[in-house]
Amino acid sequence: MNREDLKAMISLLDDSDMEVVNIVENNIKNLGHEVIPILEKEWERNGLNPVLQKKIEDLVHDLHLSNLSADLESWKNNNHTDLMTGLWLIAKYQYPDLKVETLNQEIKNIQMKVWVNTHEKMHPNDMVKILNDVIFEQLKFEPNIKNFHSPSNSMFNLVLSQKKGNPVALSCLFILLAQRLDLPIYGVNLPNLFVLIFDYPGYRFYLNPFNRGQVFLEKDIDDYLKQMNIEPNEKYYKSCSNIEIIKRVLTNLSFAYQKIGEEDKQNEVNQFLKIFD
Repeated sequence: MNREDLKAMISLLDDSDMEVVNIVENNIKNLGHEVIPILEKEWERNGLNPVLQKKIEDLVHDLHLSNLSADLESWKNNNHTDLMTGLWLIAKYQYPDLKVETLNQEIKNIQMKVWVNTHEKMHPNDMVKILNDVIFEQLKFEPNIKNFHSPSNSMFNLVLSQKKGNPVALSCLFILLAQRLDLPIYGVNLPNLFVLIFDYPGYRFYLNPFNRGQVFLEKDIDDYLKQMNIEPNEKYYKSCSNIEIIKRVLTNLSFAYQKIGEEDKQNEVNQFLKIFD
């Protein structure tokens, strides 16, 4: 379909016959996300027709959600080793024009600050100290205690720009840096808490990024589970997959929207979560 035909079709969204409008909406949706730029141009052109503008907005939103769902499913099935892409896709829910290259460049900049302070065969404890120093002392990242349930904690671009995050957000920062620095640091999906494990043969310990990278041991997880009245389970002591991390981020985001009464957004995020069930 050429541009003029599509523009003519868009003009029918303002038709008084709802059956015509429904047919037009479905036909436009079937064209896929490639038509979004044209829809946005038509939205600008129809500034004096708020009814038509609203229908165009809804169409763009629906196309964006459909495309994002497909991308998340593709990531889960084909690309889940790339944590950054998963975080980027979640951030695109609120920031559809966000580029993954922007996020990667910010992580690279932090990586270089860590790298200049390291040398070969450093002791793991010293590597962790450098990571903590760069992240929390030099760059001033901090736990988002005041707004623990804010949706911003699940938008990784905001975590990087605001330098605040919840446990899983700050843990993702560590994991992404560790991947670039070839460090064996992975996520651990504890109930009501997300931490990290430094898992090297013969040398294993845990980190809590929400407590400024505090180091702790397996017995501390025993104590935590006991306090929470939760039966110990092997999965609480081992690294989790990127799919589990992204599911945890989406779960947090759904709860965040529930807390602030954004029911429509909560329902949309819950549709993303179904992809991971």
